[in-house]
Amino acid sequence: MLISLIYSFLYLAPKGLLILAAVLPAFVLMLYVYRRDRVEPEPRGLLLSLLLCGVAATVLAVISESVGASVLAFFLPGGESDPAYGVWMYFIVVALSEEGFKYLALRLRTWRSPEFNCRFDGVVYAVFVSLGFALFENIGYVLMYGLGAALMRAITAVPGHASFGVFMGAYYGMARRSENLGRHGLSVFFRVLAVLIPTLIHGMYDYIAVTVTEEVSTSFIVFVIVVFVLAFVLIRQLSRRDEYIA
Repeated sequence: MLISLIYSFLYLAPKGLLILAAVLPAFVLMLYVYRRDRVEPEPRGLLLSLLLCGVAATVLAVISESVGASVLAFFLPGGESDPAYGVWMYFIVVALSEEGFKYLALRLRTWRSPEFNCRFDGVVYAVFVSLGFALFENIGYVLMYGLGAALMRAITAVPGHASFGVFMGAYYGMARRSENLGRHGLSVFFRVLAVLIPTLIHGMYDYIAVTVTEEVSTSFIVFVIVVFVLAFVLIRQLSRRDEYIA
């Protein structure tokens, strides 16, 4: 019995460490954004449901990307040798699928929620959906590739998804405010931007990341730093200027 317990511990402990390494960066970022919500912090049950919405968005995006990649291979059989392939793959098949399903989950869960009564709420909701997505995706990568992948994704992919969520949430909050003011057309415009802007940033992120030349690798680092800094500044500004919109 003791030998069996020891064997189980030795077998499971490394996997537990990998899972911890996968989820920790996401939880740190969630805590940071949660603490910036100063006017009226959101219920924890709602935030948990948004994390689960992010997980569901991951599953839907995987299916969508698989179908999209097959369709793309049919129309562009040259694959990566075709200059148009990268644009379609990383901006449409990947970025639009992932950001689109994040937004769909976000809107279905929160648009009519009575808790959505402050502008900064949009940022909190979108970041939690995005980090639910990143958390679930990260666990798969880390279990497959190990701690090295955990470290790399902790400083790139996880904060990347959080940043995409910040931009999505900023426009989403403006859309809710415009809707409350009876400006439906402007609300629709902001909702389109809530999908379009994160998709463009995400697509550029992926497009640069897959290029292996030294020059482009430097460009990727600069791009990532700029996106992270802009998202951080936006969080601070929106947090300071938060107000009730209901």
